[in-house]
Amino acid sequence: MSYIALNTAATGMTACSTSLDVIANNIANANTTGFKSSRANFEDLFYQELAQPGIPGGNAIQRPTGLYVGLGTQISGTQLDFAQGPAEATGKPLDIMIEGDGFFQLQIPEDLAGGIGYTRAGNFVLNQSGQLVLANSPGYALEPAIEIPQDASNISIAQNGIVTGNMPGQAQPVEFGTIMLARFINPAGLESVGNNTYIQTEASGEPLEGEPTVEGFGALRQGFLEASNVDPVTELVTLIKTQRTFEMNSQVIQASNETLQNITNLAIR
Repeated sequence: MSYIALNTAATGMTACSTSLDVIANNIANANTTGFKSSRANFEDLFYQELAQPGIPGGNAIQRPTGLYVGLGTQISGTQLDFAQGPAEATGKPLDIMIEGDGFFQLQIPEDLAGGIGYTRAGNFVLNQSGQLVLANSPGYALEPAIEIPQDASNISIAQNGIVTGNMPGQAQPVEFGTIMLARFINPAGLESVGNNTYIQTEASGEPLEGEPTVEGFGALRQGFLEASNVDPVTELVTLIKTQRTFEMNSQVIQASNETLQNITNLAIR
């Protein structure tokens, strides 16, 4: 019946609308440091079974195929893509890029996953106490905390995360701490909470903490930032496909409506 086609096309339009929202967010964050793009995954819905395959048909011959009518589609979820973003040279000593696997750990409010967040953005600055903090709106501090004295100079961040600098009256560089990283067995299961920050979920698994360059963790590159991994060309192609799919679903609704009108007119006559 045409009303099934109406409902089916409506699910397609709803799913396409959600997909457009995901694409719009990706494009809007094409310049966001450390941003990871998302993909909307579609899945089909239930099927109306009109005939089973294999049941006896005419002349006791089994049906080689069944007869099913699908009832539409829906968005099953949005999947984060943690592919490495391109490196952008900034030359700033507190800009850090993770080359490889891992996340910086941040001190966030306790009501969010126990107070620990994770990010790929490495645009750090110093707060009023000399702590390394992320240059986002809340200014989340690095975890474990690293404090750099005001009179320190020539700050150096090694590939293995050791932070050193020169202090007045000391010939040798002074070590201020080590930047630790965390990684997850399923990073796509992390929850995005804004401000370039993710939090742990049951799907992501427990974090594994370690030093950069050790046991599969990536290396740190001072003076670089990881740019967004959004590919504008891919997003525009996906946008066009989604838009056309939306239009085709709207045409199905129009055709179904015309069919129902014809049926109604015949019934009146």
